[in-house]
Amino acid sequence: MGFKLYDSMSRVMCVSAAAGVLSSSVEQKIYVELNETVPCVRLLNATHQIGCQSSISGDTGVLHVLETESDLDWILSSGPHPPYMVIMETAFFNRSVMMRMKNSSRVAGVAVIVSKTGLADNFSPHTTCPNQNTGVYSASYGSDLANCNVTMWNPLGNGLSYEDFAFPVFALKDENQTQVIRKCYQDHNLRVNGSAPQYPLCAMQLFSHMHAATDTVTCMRRTDLQNRFSINPEVLCDPLSDFNVWTSTRPLNNSAKGHAANESVVIAATRLDGRSFFWEQAPSAEGTVSGIVTLLATIQALSPVTQEAPPPRNIFFSFFQGEAFDYIGSSKMVYDMERNDFVIDLNNVHSMLEIGQVGLRRGRSLWMHSDPVSRQNKSVDTESAAAGLNLTVDQPSVSQPLPPSSFQRFLRVRGIPGLVLADHNTSFNNRYYESLYDDAENLNVTYPPDLSPDEQLVYETDAAKSLAEVATLVARSLYIQAGGEKKNLNNITADPKIWFLHQHVSDCVRLLWFLGSGPPQFYIGLGPRIHGPVHSVTRFVQYILANLTGTVTNLTESQCQNPSEVNTENKDLFSYFWVSGPASVNNTGEPFCRSASVRLSKAVSPAFELLEYGSPNYSIIPQSRWKSIRARIFPMLTLGVGVAVLLLSLLVTYFISSKAELLFSSARETPATTY
Repeated sequence: MGFKLYDSMSRVMCVSAAAGVLSSSVEQKIYVELNETVPCVRLLNATHQIGCQSSISGDTGVLHVLETESDLDWILSSGPHPPYMVIMETAFFNRSVMMRMKNSSRVAGVAVIVSKTGLADNFSPHTTCPNQNTGVYSASYGSDLANCNVTMWNPLGNGLSYEDFAFPVFALKDENQTQVIRKCYQDHNLRVNGSAPQYPLCAMQLFSHMHAATDTVTCMRRTDLQNRFSINPEVLCDPLSDFNVWTSTRPLNNSAKGHAANESVVIAATRLDGRSFFWEQAPSAEGTVSGIVTLLATIQALSPVTQEAPPPRNIFFSFFQGEAFDYIGSSKMVYDMERNDFVIDLNNVHSMLEIGQVGLRRGRSLWMHSDPVSRQNKSVDTESAAAGLNLTVDQPSVSQPLPPSSFQRFLRVRGIPGLVLADHNTSFNNRYYESLYDDAENLNVTYPPDLSPDEQLVYETDAAKSLAEVATLVARSLYIQAGGEKKNLNNITADPKIWFLHQHVSDCVRLLWFLGSGPPQFYIGLGPRIHGPVHSVTRFVQYILANLTGTVTNLTESQCQNPSEVNTENKDLFSYFWVSGPASVNNTGEPFCRSASVRLSKAVSPAFELLEYGSPNYSIIPQSRWKSIRARIFPMLTLGVGVAVLLLSLLVTYFISSKAELLFSSARETPATTY
């Protein structure tokens, strides 16, 4: 009996396994999985949801490549096989086309081919007035300046990133797979002499169902209820979060919080993040990278002179994370300063200089923006700082407000003197603000075609020379603002090889794995809750700062990881990094320990710590969670063919089941044995 039961179970398992293998094999033959795709995902705010999503089982439609206006009419009105999955070139990815498709029931989804072919002269999916509700200008402060009433900073913004699309929108990044899609379309779906194509048709299926819905308050309340009462809680959305990076010319005690006695600091800041319409795609060359590179080069230029002739005031350098989403990082730092939960407080701040977008200077001019309400510049001596440089520094009209900037978050709580340095007088020079196309090409970073990658590292591009001059200006201005003597200004010059990683090649090769393949992306992400302890770009900047400002120690690896066990070291003043360094440091190329006054501080909106999910004072933007992001193409059959395949499958299953004894029996039955 036992042997017969085992034999029956074995037959069932064999049939199941064979069916599973057959199913997998059939699926691979039917579907072509598309790997290099990036979705538009759902974000939330206080009042509504923005972004894109598919239905819970994915959305399917007949492929149609949008190349002309007649194609758009075919998709939206006359085509006989809706719903359509629209494949479009960059030229058609604009607000007008997207809103027409949003309002049509004949569109199942959109896939945008990421290329520079047909790229418009401008494309910014952000709003015309970035971060307008969380800056300093409001009904109670500079009401006539609020909502960009005086200056429309991003007039090219079309607001697509703030629309809610009920169908999936993906970016296609792989050229080879794009060609596969085109061939499938041309072979099966292409109209001939205006007549409709016949089945089988090429179809696409996109999966990007989002768990979050409605608004931030609703999603966070549902998540909190899950955490309280469910055995296996399902988180629906997560606050955008990561870390700010900061350092100072004189170390600050990280264990002491609140007012720092006898400390007066000049803050030099820039932002560390950007965004675009698609998830985690944010090259942000002009919007972010120009500021990061300029501030890093500033720190490099200042490091020797602040050690040899330190100014009376401390210079505090900060890279704020999450500024593209209503100033997450700067809001958190100001909030901590107010609560005496940071190494300094607002009373320690003497003044502030922020580096905005500085990579697209028109001519020689840079612009020093200040707040017309407080108008406290503390008269930065830019004339002395700019001496010998191929640039001039001008000031906008006295009635013009500050551009979108982290400095505004400081002004919301204290009238701190400050300036924002930018390459624009009024509206942005950046034609691709917060889009996929704000890349190195947008900054005109080009190399001679015969240079190797190593040679490119040391090649001085025009963009590099321009940013080096800006960094020199900033470094000298900060030194003067901190009380340094002007006689030392000639010793402050930024390296014209502004992409100065070639000076730290060994260190940076070790760091490149943080960034992955391709250019780094500056989307803030979800921080330690999802993607590991620290965003790759944040960590990269942290280590570069340690290389620029730190000191080599003789600590062993274990001592470097636990410096509190070494009496001569002070972990309250310094962080310790075990790194692989250039051979010139210790003549061996072996790893070593470097100490530096470089720190990370949390960049998460205070609204989520206060549980004020509808707060009008802070960023309240979480990102939805999801289970699956996929894209694939396959041949779509008629209903009749589908029914025929189903009936044939049932017939085969019945035949195998009825003949199981014959198909799976042994060659010879084992005789029963009686004991």
